[in-house]
Amino acid sequence: MDFSRDFITLACRKGVLRFGAFVTKAGRNSPYFFNAGLFDDGASFRELCGFYARAIRSSGLACDMLFGPAYKGIPLVAGTAIRLAEEGIDLPFAFNRKEAKDHGEGGTLIGAPLKGRVLILDDVISAGTSVRESVEIIRAAGASPAGVVIALDRMERGRGELSAVQEVGENYGIPVIAVATLEDLIAFLADSPDLAANLAAVQGYRKQYGISVR
Repeated sequence: MDFSRDFITLACRKGVLRFGAFVTKAGRNSPYFFNAGLFDDGASFRELCGFYARAIRSSGLACDMLFGPAYKGIPLVAGTAIRLAEEGIDLPFAFNRKEAKDHGEGGTLIGAPLKGRVLILDDVISAGTSVRESVEIIRAAGASPAGVVIALDRMERGRGELSAVQEVGENYGIPVIAVATLEDLIAFLADSPDLAANLAAVQGYRKQYGISVR
């Protein structure tokens, strides 16, 4: 998909995606590092939310509203709702807070009531914790999780043979849509003379820790 390549270009330009020697939370030595928190200005964040909107539209996945888990999902869900509205798709959205309030609107949910098919927006899926919490919140409200949209699917195994993304799909029976995947990144590196020196290391990491594509 063209927008996956454009997204990776933006991530590299902003320093969100970096190459070198990094240690992941799982203790693995990774040749690349992705930190969506570095989309930290209006222009790049608007572009990011535009890529989420394009991924949602191209997936063809039906949904009635959007949900952003605290904390990174909060600006994502608001920004993506705006970008979709600019394209003529006006969806309600909601997000949660970590701590319940006992005054004002109260509770942990802010925004539109959770109804119908709810699409969850997050930056990445690592352990799947925020997805699990989001699914519980959505189901408790009597709504249904429609799927999850993330920026990058690292396509690497967790503790077993499945990746965190695959585990979410199997555990909850919902699709996970990624703006870009590790395979997109490898294809991008292969076509980028300035970054091609990182290709072998990323391919080696994929071979060592990657999932088998089914």
